[in-house]
Amino acid sequence: MTINTMKKTRSSFSGRLTVGALLVALSLSPLQAQAQAQTGSDPVVLNFVNADIPSVIKAVGELTGKNFIIDPRVKGTVIITSAKPVPRDQVYPILLSALRMQGFSAIEGRGVVKIVPEAEAKQNYSVTRGKELRDSGDHIITQVYPLVYESAAQMMPVLRPLIGPNNTIAVLPNSNTLVITDYADNVRRLNAIIEAVDQPSANDTALIRLSHVSAVDLAQSLGRLMADGPAGGQAAPGGSKLLIVPDVRSNSLLVRSDNPARIQTLRGLVAGLDVPGALGGNIHVVYLRNAEAAKLAETLRGILTGEVPAALASTPSLGTGTAPSASPATTSSSALSGPAGGSMILADSATNSLIINAPDVTYNALRAVIDKLDARRAQVFIEALVVEIAAEKAAEFGIQWQDLRKLYDEGTNFIGGTNLGGRGTGSNIIDASVNLGSLGQGLNIGLVSGTITIPGLGLVTNLGMLARALESDADANILSTPNLMTLDNEEAKIVVGQNVPFITGSYAQTGSSTTATPFQTIERKDVGLTLRVRPQVSEGGTVKLQIYQEISNLSQTTTVASDLITNMRSIDSTVLVDDGRIIVLGGLISDTTQDGVDKVPLLGDIPGLGYLFKYEKRKRVKTNLMVFLRPYVLRDTASSDALTGERYDFIRQRQAEFQMKPNIMLPDMGIKPLPPLWAPSLPQRVSPPQPVQPEPAQAPVPAQPLPEPTTPPTAP
Repeated sequence: MTINTMKKTRSSFSGRLTVGALLVALSLSPLQAQAQAQTGSDPVVLNFVNADIPSVIKAVGELTGKNFIIDPRVKGTVIITSAKPVPRDQVYPILLSALRMQGFSAIEGRGVVKIVPEAEAKQNYSVTRGKELRDSGDHIITQVYPLVYESAAQMMPVLRPLIGPNNTIAVLPNSNTLVITDYADNVRRLNAIIEAVDQPSANDTALIRLSHVSAVDLAQSLGRLMADGPAGGQAAPGGSKLLIVPDVRSNSLLVRSDNPARIQTLRGLVAGLDVPGALGGNIHVVYLRNAEAAKLAETLRGILTGEVPAALASTPSLGTGTAPSASPATTSSSALSGPAGGSMILADSATNSLIINAPDVTYNALRAVIDKLDARRAQVFIEALVVEIAAEKAAEFGIQWQDLRKLYDEGTNFIGGTNLGGRGTGSNIIDASVNLGSLGQGLNIGLVSGTITIPGLGLVTNLGMLARALESDADANILSTPNLMTLDNEEAKIVVGQNVPFITGSYAQTGSSTTATPFQTIERKDVGLTLRVRPQVSEGGTVKLQIYQEISNLSQTTTVASDLITNMRSIDSTVLVDDGRIIVLGGLISDTTQDGVDKVPLLGDIPGLGYLFKYEKRKRVKTNLMVFLRPYVLRDTASSDALTGERYDFIRQRQAEFQMKPNIMLPDMGIKPLPPLWAPSLPQRVSPPQPVQPEPAQAPVPAQPLPEPTTPPTAP
């Protein structure tokens, strides 16, 4: 099949006539279309002269069967001519090349190709490839290329001029990776350049053995000097990268650099520093970052003497809280005997540092131990959930009679009645006669006939009949979510409640005066919610928790007691739980039913009529109490910031939702909202000053994944 366009001598009509001729050529009969389907591999002669770009795209779509979406900004004309027929599978790549020359790009998606301006191509979806690339042509792709030997940051200035201004190249320094978005053919060219440059160097790694000085101390000093920053691979001003890692076991330095001259310079410095110490020069000062100097000094003395320190001999149980005793600024110790004879270890609490006076061999061994013990301790954020659901239902009904009218008549007279319910309960007819205000809540109906004087009670209301009816329904849903954070293997405690006084004794002394002087002893106790936890984090992320949970409150019972009565529910347990998982500690599910009847014998048993001679009470109390716990292990600053920021934003949102309604009679209190977490009004995080001996180079500890913040779990 051949597609030809017609040309007119007048240029003003050439484009329009070309499009018309193109559409005529494409308007084929069904028989011709069937023939083309059978001979789909037939070559095609392309001859587009000043043809409108959308029309050319439409023609290519008819030939290739592709669906196109054209941006309205894609306009203009294009010239495509072929002296010889070309295969049909080459028509689409030829179109992409023509569009690229006009400043347009094709974005290939699922079943459709979008034609957009080249400047916006990188912002749309494109095919993403890894290091292995097989694509070609003039369509936009994105490649993620990880480098093995060379620095991605150093490669970027070399590759940037080879990429069009509308396309991008980015660097990920942490993973040493390049992210390139460009045409497939150009990306293949860049890959060839990268593969030729990213090759191993014969002199990039060296091993330097030490005889006298400590590898840890020397790595810190040389790392700051050679790399213009802490050891561990900082880039020097010249652009080269230097990595110094101490090997404690062999007391050697492992050095890696992309510049062999820097390794030779480093060897010369090490040779000058690795010499025996001068007389009296065996005193070393080690600044600690995380450990406590006094405790670590005691541990090191135990290593040298072979004696177990008292602090390590026994582990304090939960709640004992054995805190270290206060010590002066500098804790001294006598010279150690045995294999470490002549050595001395002092702890300076003011600067949290160790002063070690020991031979080089002993100091190098101790320095390796200090480096491992002086590691950042993990923190544990513990989320507790206490859910208590209580339901109480009660019902009372009864009728009482009383006849006192003939109390003072002459002769023998009859008086009496039913006296049901305990005195002082608010349901007794005698209490109601003395004081109608003593009746309890509910429906109270009575028959009154004046007043009467009863011996022992005085003047009372002549209450002849009392009918009471009461039904109560009380529900309670108490949700407590105490949270606390503590260091690994350190006890933490939170108390939310009241400090209630309890009388423990009383004494009255009269002496020479006639008036007694009372005296009472009082002990105060916490009543409310108490959570005490000691977490212990394992290397695998499992958390061992020693837990003491207590829930107490003052009892509202009317039972006669000498002092206050408290209801207490507590849990004392040790459990294992994975990081971020919820575990149930325990609970209480109780269902109490009470049914009581006060009645007159025989009369109260008469069906129907017996309700006039009895008093019934029924009560049912259901209580569901469950305690849940979830620990989060925070190993680095990023984890702590994420958790703190989520809780802080929650409080800011709740405060913003609270708004006082305007009132013309009351002033506006002007509640000031909380500032953002890192607002200037809050203390800013600043980098701590670099100590004399910075951190040694070591592999970073991978942080445990923190689960996404969730709402508190709902009780079953």
